[in-house]
Amino acid sequence: MIWFTADTHFGHANVLRFTDRHERWDTIEQMDAGLVANINSCVAPGDDLYVLGDFSFKLDAEQARAIRERIRCKNVHLVPGNHDKDWTQDEVAGTFIVEPPIVKLKSQGLKLMLCHYPMVDWEGLGHGSIHLHGHIHAPAAYNEWNRANRVLRFDVGVDANGYLPVSLGQVRAFFKGVEHRHRVSREQWLALARAGELEVGAGLLAPELPDELLPESVAPAAASLDAESRGGRR
Repeated sequence: MIWFTADTHFGHANVLRFTDRHERWDTIEQMDAGLVANINSCVAPGDDLYVLGDFSFKLDAEQARAIRERIRCKNVHLVPGNHDKDWTQDEVAGTFIVEPPIVKLKSQGLKLMLCHYPMVDWEGLGHGSIHLHGHIHAPAAYNEWNRANRVLRFDVGVDANGYLPVSLGQVRAFFKGVEHRHRVSREQWLALARAGELEVGAGLLAPELPDELLPESVAPAAASLDAESRGGRR
């Protein structure tokens, strides 16, 4: 069975403040334990788990590897994010199955394009391929908005999915019956973004930036996290 997740940010205390995770956990230790337990409750040892970036932040390699070892799945693939370490170095090699920044995955008749970052266009968009990503720490309404607008793009990050991993079957079911768009021009993206401001609201899109492309305007939290990372890398 194939599973996806992203943006766990193990060890990153400030993620409790930048997201809604503080409503569930009081400390980073509680968050780390809760996210590991959620993964282990879904993903079997023989399954494949794709982490689409930002596994940890503010941890050294040994601390991050110790958390990885608490996850019972043996086949954990890491698609690198902006906060991830170089897990190909000799001293930590083998901790993850390290993938390239963009992964093309075909399974059960589906074509998926995996990347840490959300894309406006991706390989096979016009033929029904599904783009899975993380990075923006979007709420669940973001995925609902994509589906309502026939955009086969899905944030698999924990913040958008009840702090749980998402299975391939769940992704398939989520977009079942959706007639995909064959092409989305820049003008169409801008129109979709403006429409989203009226349809979704609640901060999902940024009304003060009407000419931003959709992926850059959905998550103020991501901008805050990136600003923090510029102030001091792990």
